[in-house]
Amino acid sequence: MQYFDYLNENLSSEIFYKRPEELDYDVESDLLKYALGGTLYMPAIREDIASILISGKYPQLTSLVICLEDSIKDEDVCRAERILLSNLSALKNAHIEGGLNRTDMPFIFIRVRSAEHFKKLVPCLLPYEAYVKGFVFPKFDEVSGVEYLSCLNKLNDNRTNPYLFMPILESESIIYAETRKTALGKIKMILEPHIREVINIRIGATDFCSHFGIRRGKDYTIYQIQVVRDCITDILNFFNRREGRYVVSGMVWEYFPHNDRVLKPLLRATPFNEHLGIKGLDLRTKLIEYNLDGLIREILQDKENGFIGKTVIHPSHLLIVNSLYVVTHEEYMDARAVLEENGTGGVLRSTYQNKMNEVKPHTYWAEKVMIRAKIYGVFNRGYDYLSLIAQREDGFGETFSQKPLHY
Repeated sequence: MQYFDYLNENLSSEIFYKRPEELDYDVESDLLKYALGGTLYMPAIREDIASILISGKYPQLTSLVICLEDSIKDEDVCRAERILLSNLSALKNAHIEGGLNRTDMPFIFIRVRSAEHFKKLVPCLLPYEAYVKGFVFPKFDEVSGVEYLSCLNKLNDNRTNPYLFMPILESESIIYAETRKTALGKIKMILEPHIREVINIRIGATDFCSHFGIRRGKDYTIYQIQVVRDCITDILNFFNRREGRYVVSGMVWEYFPHNDRVLKPLLRATPFNEHLGIKGLDLRTKLIEYNLDGLIREILQDKENGFIGKTVIHPSHLLIVNSLYVVTHEEYMDARAVLEENGTGGVLRSTYQNKMNEVKPHTYWAEKVMIRAKIYGVFNRGYDYLSLIAQREDGFGETFSQKPLHY
């Protein structure tokens, strides 16, 4: 797998100072934690998942969660399981027959409903284990977490490459202030022996909102929902510390492209005009028209708070997420300068002559920038996410008219 591999040689050389590197499907989990990018959720009841992947319909798709939980009605679970197995069988057959290169597949994770459901489902998945990277465990807390991991331990006992997993923090004990820190401390203790298998910590912002009967509107970012913002802060404090080496993923953006809005857009016209001229202004209009400026704003806030990647529910979201995680030339030069000092301390003037780089405090930041640079690449000076978005007409054309993948 390689980000933005659909670009031709000339465009890639023009846009990237350092191109994204190829990642083997069996890449080490320490690197894969940073490599999921925009993770697209699709309900398991969709019968066309295999055909979408085999055809390479969405070249920006690098990680996929096939959901058997909230997106599936209780009475449809058995049917969804049958469809899931049928899709996995189709992927396996296409691979065996040479119609699908395994290395071109996105990383596939299956979201189960509970630990009991996980235990029941696993035997059915054994014929297709090479095509499933891991699992998503919803409502992961101090009780369910023990049950999930007990099942996972048995499953991984005889595997050379263990299944990975993503716990979703979304339970009452986590969102309620009086129980939160105790609950997070217990969850962290449960996860510590499995840190290599924890591919991402994910946050169930929608479930958190549901406990208060509120919903984040499309004109707002999740950080403007005060009660959820406070919980996010504590989760980051527990799981985004340097010594922990967990990766926390950005919350779901739950809105499809749609052209109704209330508040004035905040996307400045100048960067679009300076980078792309008339084409850039047209692109800005299209992003605003479909409310994707809200997604951009939230991803920028995600990055500032240390999140890596984001859950999305529509293919038009993928390119925006992935493009915004490419390292800027300025970030790369600063990070490289900091790491070249080998932690000896001191202060450096940045290559761009616009900031102070303090070696010891900025070292962990620089290490994470270099991981992103390896996975997502580094922009040439004067290039940014708009340079990639502008190259993919289908990223902001036909995908708007498609039926949302989550339904």
